[in-house]
Amino acid sequence: MRSLSGRTDHVVVVGAGLAGLSAALHLLGAGRRVTVVERDAQAGGRAGRIERGGYLMDTGPTVLTMPDLLAETFAAVGERMRDHVELVALHPAYRARFADGSHLDVHTDAEAMAAEVERFAGAREAAGYRRLRRWLTDLYALQMGRFIDANFDSPWQLLHPDLARLAVMGGFGPLDRAIGRFLGDERLRRVFSFQSLYAGVAPSRALAAYAVIAYMDTVAGVYFPRGGMHAVPAAMARVAGAAGAELRFGEPVHALERRGERVTAVVTASGRIACDAVVLTPDLPVSYQLLGRPPRRPVRLRHSPSAVVLHAGTDRTWPQLGHHTISFGGAWDGTFRELTRAGRLMSDPSLLITRPTATDPSLAPPGRHLHYVLAPCPNTEVGPDAMHWGELGARYRDSLIGELERRGLHGLGDAIDEECLVTPADWAARGHAAGTPFSVSHTFAQTGPFRPRNLVRGTANAVLAGCGTTPGVGVPTVLVSGKLAALRITGVTDRRIRRASPALPVVNRQEAAK
Repeated sequence: MRSLSGRTDHVVVVGAGLAGLSAALHLLGAGRRVTVVERDAQAGGRAGRIERGGYLMDTGPTVLTMPDLLAETFAAVGERMRDHVELVALHPAYRARFADGSHLDVHTDAEAMAAEVERFAGAREAAGYRRLRRWLTDLYALQMGRFIDANFDSPWQLLHPDLARLAVMGGFGPLDRAIGRFLGDERLRRVFSFQSLYAGVAPSRALAAYAVIAYMDTVAGVYFPRGGMHAVPAAMARVAGAAGAELRFGEPVHALERRGERVTAVVTASGRIACDAVVLTPDLPVSYQLLGRPPRRPVRLRHSPSAVVLHAGTDRTWPQLGHHTISFGGAWDGTFRELTRAGRLMSDPSLLITRPTATDPSLAPPGRHLHYVLAPCPNTEVGPDAMHWGELGARYRDSLIGELERRGLHGLGDAIDEECLVTPADWAARGHAAGTPFSVSHTFAQTGPFRPRNLVRGTANAVLAGCGTTPGVGVPTVLVSGKLAALRITGVTDRRIRRASPALPVVNRQEAAK
């Protein structure tokens, strides 16, 4: 593995999202001095928070899987995750509801899920589920160390016996066909393949290797942190500060000073921060602009679909909703064509509805409930641009409310007393390319060593982290990306922990300026 040359004593991390905080903690554990610079007034990045009328709305991911990867970031500085974040295992992990009126609770316990599949679709499908579960487990075990939790310097690194094993397992075929080898019921196949949309690819076009996301959801388990998803980056920031990081909030980065191929300082609204190395976690176009130019690629990067998110604080809830509910429309393949090719809003949408107050009522005022509705939509490269969403957003919000009421959430529109609508225009305003929070899609040409690398040619001491670089999109992989960025700087590959310097104060530049 290539690592940076020259001094790396003081590292500036740009961005206090999950990737930046993961990098900071791993760097601190390796004895580096770390300054984290964040434009917002709080940690979190995409995993931020909005407070409206006593409702605490998570603005980013709502699904947390693979908590061992999160625990690893705390362990880098000798801390235990359970001392800082309380995770609640969700049972069921999801509730799936279908257009024909049927429903399925998705359990991560093997016996509970086999019994539920048998109730839903019969004994033959339950036996297929058991075989699928073993395949998913083997697929994850094969990929994690070799292809996910790994820095790539060249595509030639793929030439390993594990690549042949992955091929034998069917990892390079289409995802939907791989799932279909085990399950005949079309509804069940959706439950174990819809996760490819997280990676920005339809199940019919995604590599079967991306079934590892289904492993994370349906085998390893889904969790929810007390205090909401934002509690995770908030805790990481507190631990980083206690371990010696200087945290500077409300301080956007304007430029990087360079001497030849080396970045010598990060320039913010408050001044100049000298550094020996820098970790950049903004979306790729922003990071490349700071560095001076994007790397050359033979084919232009393709981006994932975007999403419209409706945060709704209500005076009631609906008993058919779990903590996470996937409301599938009748359409399937045609929906993905609308999202990725035609650039149209889904005519028969499949929606993710999250009700965090089912697990933590403190996220809403007493007697109130919080609902998060995510509707995939085209990104601004193939669909309506950011300007059009200014007028389209309100109409689509009303359309979503109407659709949810037709699917059984009767009276939803009248029940809302606080809300926040997020559209691709809002993602674009945050600096996300193509107006999508899901960054670069995971096509074959943008996966593994072909994904934008975390080392940038022409810059000797800058490393990228976040969902646009390796290994990719999602909370677990973004945490890994921070660790991989830190390894590029430290070259450390063992698990020995060294404590960093005494804690420095948290600085909020926006508050200091008042």
